[in-house]
Amino acid sequence: MERKKFFKGFLAGILVTVLVGTAGIKVYDVVQSKERNQGAVTDAFVEKAKLIERIVDKKYTGEVDKEDMESMMYKGLMASLGDPYSAYYTSEEYEELNTETTGSYKGIGVVMQMNMESGTVKVVRCYETAPGAKAGLLPEDILVAVNNESIAGMELSEVVDKIKASEDEIAHLTIARDGEADYLEFDIPLEEVNIPVVESEMLEDNIGYIALYEFTEQTEPQYMEAFKNLEKEGMERLIVDVRGNPGGLLTSVSDILKDMLPEGLIVYTEDKDGKREEIKCDGKHQLDMPLAVLVNGNSASASEIFAGAIQDYEIGTIVGTTTFGKGIVQSVIPLSDGSAVKTTTAKYYTPKGRCIHGTGITPDVKVELTEGLEQKTSITHEEDNQLQKAIEVVKGISK
Repeated sequence: MERKKFFKGFLAGILVTVLVGTAGIKVYDVVQSKERNQGAVTDAFVEKAKLIERIVDKKYTGEVDKEDMESMMYKGLMASLGDPYSAYYTSEEYEELNTETTGSYKGIGVVMQMNMESGTVKVVRCYETAPGAKAGLLPEDILVAVNNESIAGMELSEVVDKIKASEDEIAHLTIARDGEADYLEFDIPLEEVNIPVVESEMLEDNIGYIALYEFTEQTEPQYMEAFKNLEKEGMERLIVDVRGNPGGLLTSVSDILKDMLPEGLIVYTEDKDGKREEIKCDGKHQLDMPLAVLVNGNSASASEIFAGAIQDYEIGTIVGTTTFGKGIVQSVIPLSDGSAVKTTTAKYYTPKGRCIHGTGITPDVKVELTEGLEQKTSITHEEDNQLQKAIEVVKGISK
């Protein structure tokens, strides 16, 4: 099996990387007029914003979207912090963000992409066992119509919304497929889809290989399923691959580490007031086999918590290149109108008290990926020199 490369654009990756669970966080009311004169949003600020809006209404020759104008003011407020991890989300953006972090959504289970030049929308991935794959959709299929309505001229988000809004939760898709003379028609039910974020296989010499692509709510159960299946196949050694993993939920990575670490501290955080919160492991499920963890410069946040804990307890060997270096935590704080803000709220520290922000995790065995492989869409295990080094490490051939 070829190792698929799921590297995302930097900003898209960061949005997932920086999240922590929001359970128990207060939903702030968007109307807090008593605080207006205590900060940047003063009465003068409001009057100035109204004045600028009136000028735009009178002088601007283009069309004005009032909702966009409002949301961009809020986005500007968060952007003024100069923190790339702080942001404002509209209600629609917040809903999408929740989909990413939960790792599940109601839909047909395919990833689509729009060609910005031609405007065509094609299927780039079909999740196994999801409705789209079961119905017969294939990567490279071109979407022509949804529910008998042409999608020509639509934005990708509009196409997705139209599929999700299908009557009786059955999406009728018209597809153009290379090699087929006529369009193909598919009726696909909308179902709850768990996004696959874990892949696994048994390598030679009873070496289990598990790749973790993100830390969502689905990662730990998918990891445990993969681990147990490999155990049944006779796994004696394990390689966990978090290369290109941008991070995700603190709870998710902690749950996986609880299935691996001895009794003790997993990670702790400190907020701006020095308040410390600890996550601990009871040690009842400590991993008892040779372990290597593959990392690179795109392993960030929760991936670094994972690698840092393994390294601090010396229960495995970190192989690859220095990680991204994101040692801070963000919280998503929902507002009462359905929107939300995300901002940096704490620093995190490895079990030995290391803050790796700006420095990253230095691997125990440094191995640069062979030049040219980074640009390939997929590489075989035989080509992957970092994986080959990890195999040597768990077999005891190399240190």
